[in-house]
Amino acid sequence: MSYLYLLLNLGSVSVPFIFSFHPKLKFYKHWKSLFVGTLVSMCIFIPWDIIFTINGIWGFNKDYFLGPKFMSLPMEEWLFFICIPYACVFTHYALRLYFPNMRLSKATAKTISYILLVLLGVLSVYNSSKWYTFINFMLAIVLLIVVMKRNINLLCSYYLTFLVMLIPFFIVNGILTGSFILEEVVWYNNSENLNLRLFTIPVEDTVYAFTLILLNLFVMRLFELKKEVIKDH
Repeated sequence: MSYLYLLLNLGSVSVPFIFSFHPKLKFYKHWKSLFVGTLVSMCIFIPWDIIFTINGIWGFNKDYFLGPKFMSLPMEEWLFFICIPYACVFTHYALRLYFPNMRLSKATAKTISYILLVLLGVLSVYNSSKWYTFINFMLAIVLLIVVMKRNINLLCSYYLTFLVMLIPFFIVNGILTGSFILEEVVWYNNSENLNLRLFTIPVEDTVYAFTLILLNLFVMRLFELKKEVIKDH
């Protein structure tokens, strides 16, 4: 089933793309800032992906992608960093629109952030030899500190919307890591991670997803604020 990874990408983005034109959502108006957010995130996550793939920290099962590669990554892997952030960012905006009170207080968001920083920091120190764990958690720590300082309001809503995103995440990422199919689409070298799985999903993947989407949202908001300042002048 060489088109499975492609189908997962397109299936994830199809409904959010269609509903982007809903007269109440009008998510298409955020496309420009989303493009910037996606570009910035790809500048970080793609080199990381390439290095880890070349060094065997993770890899791709050739039976589940069409074949063409660019810089050691399947075409479908490049699409992943476009389709999945699009679907998740759309979900965040839709939830914020329809459930405007779906947010934590700043004090609660800060408390959760400090707990995460300590937890990720301790795990990073004690697992510094495990490259997926260490790089993944350190990036999350840096981003959390920046967002706490620059836009704590984003975290007030994101902590809750991310919990909703985890539902499709477990479905899509579960299939990618071997749920419901004979072999994994994406395989992991368990000596480079904690070797703890949520079903078939490495626990690090939840932090990876958290950071990827938060980075997109943070950059989008920076870009939109800059546009508003320019417009006001």
